[in-house]
Amino acid sequence: MKLALYGLHRGGCAEPGTLARLGILAEDMGFEGLWVGDHVALPPDSSQEPVRLEAVVALTYLAAVTTRIGLGLGVVVLPQRQPVLLAKQLSSLDFLSGGRLTVGVGTGWIEPELNAMGVALSERAARADEYLSAMRALWDEPAPEFTGEFVSFAGVSQRPRPVQRPHPPIVVGGHVPAAMRRAVRHGNGWYGWELDVSAAEEALGRLRAIPGRPAELGDLEITITPPGLPDVDTARRYADLGVHRLVLQPDTLDAAAMAKLIATVGEKLVGQI
Repeated sequence: MKLALYGLHRGGCAEPGTLARLGILAEDMGFEGLWVGDHVALPPDSSQEPVRLEAVVALTYLAAVTTRIGLGLGVVVLPQRQPVLLAKQLSSLDFLSGGRLTVGVGTGWIEPELNAMGVALSERAARADEYLSAMRALWDEPAPEFTGEFVSFAGVSQRPRPVQRPHPPIVVGGHVPAAMRRAVRHGNGWYGWELDVSAAEEALGRLRAIPGRPAELGDLEITITPPGLPDVDTARRYADLGVHRLVLQPDTLDAAAMAKLIATVGEKLVGQI
């Protein structure tokens, strides 16, 4: 079981010195990865925190102050990102970090945010599928060409390519059937948000019922963020279900709570499951 950390990009953790200190501490304590989420512009009445760093920038900063720990987008709202630019940003990040990037993608759900980025809510799934294919063409193909409804290109290439070949692992987030199908058929992994053991078991049952993946999802990496901090026995129950990674977050956005989580998990969980 891999143990990763979510949330250094937001709240009290986002101050530059704190972000660096906590990222280094998590690496030193044996965490497998640092994951950040993605919102570009939230409605003014949103309950979200007032401070949230842009996801790619936050991971690039963390890449510069760490040397070993993985870096995860969990998840980038793919339909509201220009895919040619995003492919370049992510290949550059994978290159600069020495191949430590995991690319989590989702379709988003906040209509004002999508609209502000020029995307209709009704288009989000189609854009996500197309953008994922376009980015893969830029990463994978020697002479990339792509023709789609929303993006087309030919006669261009990008360098450097990602260190991880043919591309960084692609993890699809989301609990709806379309997201699960996207993960099973096109992803390297699936990410479930705030699922307890029972909900994770139900979600994995639905994943396994989707055709198109051999060997009972054996090559699909399963990542879960649990609703709270699990003890060793609960973490092992997730592992028994076939979960490969738990991405943990504190119960508040305070930097002290994040530091306490890192220390607690480092002492009680890392290396024990």
